[in-house]
Amino acid sequence: MDRIASATFSCPPISMSRVCRNRINPFDGFNIISKKKRSSCRVAVASGQTTARVVDTELDLEYKKHDLLRAVQDTQRGLTATSDQRSIIEEALVTVEGYNGGEAIDLVKLDGTWRLQYTSAPDIVVLFEAASRFPFFQVGQIYQKFECKDQSDGGIIRNVVQWSLPSLLEDQEGATLVVTAKFDKVSSRNIYLQFEEISVRNININEQLQGLIAPAILPRSFLSLQILQFIRTFKAQIPVTATSPGRRSVGGLYYLSYLDNNMLLGRSVGGGGVFVFTKSQPLEL
Repeated sequence: MDRIASATFSCPPISMSRVCRNRINPFDGFNIISKKKRSSCRVAVASGQTTARVVDTELDLEYKKHDLLRAVQDTQRGLTATSDQRSIIEEALVTVEGYNGGEAIDLVKLDGTWRLQYTSAPDIVVLFEAASRFPFFQVGQIYQKFECKDQSDGGIIRNVVQWSLPSLLEDQEGATLVVTAKFDKVSSRNIYLQFEEISVRNININEQLQGLIAPAILPRSFLSLQILQFIRTFKAQIPVTATSPGRRSVGGLYYLSYLDNNMLLGRSVGGGGVFVFTKSQPLEL
């Protein structure tokens, strides 16, 4: 016990500099949190800048689309377009096309009815020329109706022309010409059309002609009512499919150069003209 009592306990000297070097900084936790906050702020700022750029791009696109529609506004859908106007329209059209040029066509967006605002296609412009030249012929609205919502590589397209003979039929919508085609996607933006049928339907005779067929002041006979019903439901169809096996039907390549929820731009490949459409209400045929 004496040995134990007399034993000397010694500890190694403690270096204060080492203590200082290893001391805990009471602000370290705050610094870590601060770094995290700064990092979060940078991410938030970057995200905000990206969102702002997207918004700016969308607004810019809407302005460009408005410029295009304004450029075609006074051309009577292409009939009276001068060479200068066509140049301005082409420039505006190319600008809009550049916004989603690399994207594949979305058939869900494409599905529906699109109303023609402008074209340079000769086979359509000739209808406008005929209507301007002959007072007994009118051309009303022209539509493209796509039926492809549940398809992955094609569908049906109906080119719809509302026309009239004012002396016999209702103005603008006296009758409807429908050219039906089947289309297949051949690339991300090109579709190939195979025309199948031309039909005339929805004939609406004017009140004067109705009066001649079935005068309102006389009791309408069964025959006269049958005639009116026949005219209203009349539908003439002419098939344009290939008659011999192995032969491809009449068709053409159509390039859909721009598509969103309210505008469709197209080009008929081979110099057939350009088309500007806007989304319309569903069209019942």
